[in-house]
Amino acid sequence: MTTEHPTLESAVRADIAAAEQPSRPIRRMLRRARVWIDRHPRLNAAYRTSVGVVGGVLAVGGLLLVPLPGPGWLIVFLGLAVLGTEFHWARRAAAWLKRVLDRFWAWWRARRAHKAAARADSPEGA
Repeated sequence: MTTEHPTLESAVRADIAAAEQPSRPIRRMLRRARVWIDRHPRLNAAYRTSVGVVGGVLAVGGLLLVPLPGPGWLIVFLGLAVLGTEFHWARRAAAWLKRVLDRFWAWWRARRAHKAAARADSPEGA
């Protein structure tokens, strides 16, 4: 079971890296749309405001859902991703959260491996 995790993790990381490439057709289309919006000041202000409201509602709503069973943290990250499309501070916060989460999962896997090794080394009766 432990041999599957590095393979799955590598596949997920490769998929994320492939999706983040700026040469993807959807990303090119979105860049063109954003340039068009930038040329219209009122539309740009409305767009930034709506992105801020939608992203903020998602992030705060996700934080409210964290103690409940369900996708609370996923919704928080989705809200930060929406905010990150327009606001640099949200992009930095999302990158920081990704790093913290990556360190947490590395610690968690090492902890589980250490506990499994300790159980394997201990006598069964004790």
